Amino acid sequence: MLDRVTQTDNTAPDPIHPTAEIHPTAIVAPGARIGAGCRIGPWCTVGPDAVLAEGVVLTSHVIVEGHAEIGEKVQVSPFATIGLAPQDLKYRGEPTRVVIGARTMIREHATVHRGSIGGHGITTVGADCLLMVNAHVGHDCTLDHHVILANNVMLGGHVEIADTVFVGGGAAIHQFVRIGRQVVVGGMSGVEADIIPFGAVMGNRARLTGLNLIGLKRRGFPRSQIHTLRAAYRSLFRTAGVFQDRVDITEASFGEDPVVQEILAFIRADSRRGLCRAGRELLDEEEGAEAAA
Repeated sequence: MLDRVTQTDNTAPDPIHPTAEIHPTAIVAPGARIGAGCRIGPWCTVGPDAVLAEGVVLTSHVIVEGHAEIGEKVQVSPFATIGLAPQDLKYRGEPTRVVIGARTMIREHATVHRGSIGGHGITTVGADCLLMVNAHVGHDCTLDHHVILANNVMLGGHVEIADTVFVGGGAAIHQFVRIGRQVVVGGMSGVEADIIPFGAVMGNRARLTGLNLIGLKRRGFPRSQIHTLRAAYRSLFRTAGVFQDRVDITEASFGEDPVVQEILAFIRADSRRGLCRAGRELLDEEEGAEAAA
């Protein structure tokens, strides 16, 4: 049974909304702010700098620590942790942050660490994301909206993931990797380089296998634009010559298409990890997949 409880600090207005429900075994530190309709279940721990927006549900045995901001209607399953210190030996307890967007679901044993002074000082998970069982989001990562991390996905520090990306179970993403929007990463892949928007990768070490054609079709991209994207992809990754020359040729041929321009801008942006390319052993497989599509 959930009860309404108050904090012990009587010198300041009660920051727990009257409609919040907190189990008697939960510990909510003085200073934490708990929004309307929140439900904090058995054996949860909420630290003094945490902010829970309206309708947040901490099912049971959840730890929220540090400067953590959790958006509206976020649901957190048992034994997940949010805002614990980064796994960075240079960290000395600085007041870094973690922010979780609205309606995101964080499943059992998932971990989201707060940022570090050596990075952005903040770890961000966007709205409507799903972190499945045992997923790990390292310090200073930035996930945009509608990102799905399947079971046991591991993100090293400083990883950047754009909107509507799916990362398959057991995949490991190297620190500082950038992943463009609407990418699909195959399960058990080891990703050590940046992935262009709309790409599909798999393998250890991961290589481009083509475009995320299924995702493009599901999200309503017109057939004409998909054909343009495929032609641009072949120009970039399936032709001979110096890669920078191929980038320039692709822009001259297809640069008027805004989606192609997005890929070219991603390629030209600063990168610490380089670009994920198509492996030679995958070229014949990719050709067959594109022909079937």
